[in-house]
Amino acid sequence: MEAQSSPDGNHTLLPAVFLSTFFIRLGFGLTLSIYAFYLGSDVETVGLTAAASPLVEASVVLFAGMAADRYGRLPVLRGGLVAGAILLLLMSTTRLPLYQTVLSALFGLTSASILAASLAVTGDVSGKGERGLEMGRFDAVNLAGWVFGFSLGYILVSALHGQQHPANLSVVFWIGAGAVVLALAILLWLSRGHMERRQEGVADPKRLKEALLRPAILLVVVPWAAIYMLLGALFTFLGTAAATYSIAPWELGTAIAVGGTLLLFTQPWYGKLADRLGRGRIMLVGILGFLGVLGFGTAIVLYGLEGWRVGFLGGIGISAIAALAFGPSSLAALTDASRRISRATTMALYSMTIAGGMALGLISSSILYQAFGTNGVVIFFGLVGGILTVATLVRLHYQRLGVSP
Repeated sequence: MEAQSSPDGNHTLLPAVFLSTFFIRLGFGLTLSIYAFYLGSDVETVGLTAAASPLVEASVVLFAGMAADRYGRLPVLRGGLVAGAILLLLMSTTRLPLYQTVLSALFGLTSASILAASLAVTGDVSGKGERGLEMGRFDAVNLAGWVFGFSLGYILVSALHGQQHPANLSVVFWIGAGAVVLALAILLWLSRGHMERRQEGVADPKRLKEALLRPAILLVVVPWAAIYMLLGALFTFLGTAAATYSIAPWELGTAIAVGGTLLLFTQPWYGKLADRLGRGRIMLVGILGFLGVLGFGTAIVLYGLEGWRVGFLGGIGISAIAALAFGPSSLAALTDASRRISRATTMALYSMTIAGGMALGLISSSILYQAFGTNGVVIFFGLVGGILTVATLVRLHYQRLGVSP
């Protein structure tokens, strides 16, 4: 994308992208958090319904990225927001799992468009010396949208008595749609005067291969698949799992909101560290943090919280703070390795990976839990940790050979 804009156009464009990303994630986070209560179905059905969106996103996001490279970032972003608002309104009309699964799948199309286009804008506008900081800001609003959406969803479950009366939760989809409409209004207002022109040759197969099939790209995105396997499963079933330990939905929502607030401050800071100390070092801190979360989570599943509550939950909290380092450092590394003409397509590979990881996590965790109960959770955590460990060791090996992700 080559932008023709006013001198301060870039200054208004990034906030527009950040805010629109935040609100679309907020809208979907709301729906994902209430599915287990709203549908009133078994774990496997809820997992498959929730997985439909990331599964479709993973399937189409490369095409969305190519469209954003070819026709411009902003048209693709605007179209995704319009479609997202309409789909959220439709989700409020019925509790039939099949209907919700179809709408969830269509929502994957909107997520694909929004994430690929907004990441590309952030990469285009930020210079290499500040890329970690800007990607940190992007990752902060992206993840915070999810987190605050989940948090608000759990709080609304309590406020609307959604456990006893699931039909009351239909209003949550209206709130989500309103958030997305607000995102669209902000984008239209702040991006006014920013013009784009088409680029040629983006869909050239040779160019696509050059953009995607390189160690510097692949070794950054593979860990994201494992991370989103974990996040997708956690946030979809966290509410029902918390009930097992007598944690009320509003308490869970409040705790998640605190984490989201912390995330808003830590992500830009980690991005600055990645600019100063190097992407690889900060990425490693994040991976070790995720492994810590998995370790303490496994301990909770095996031994419970009684007598260990402060130690286990404190360990998860500290590990989670370290895990937040991975987002901005890896996104900055991915942008460094991409070419401007195909940047949206490269970012689409990242989006495809996280969407595929979320779908795989939702499906595999549901199946493992149905088959093995709590032991299935331990197996799932081990699978996620294994992928993270192997991918990190391979990346470090390539670094020693002089291939820097």
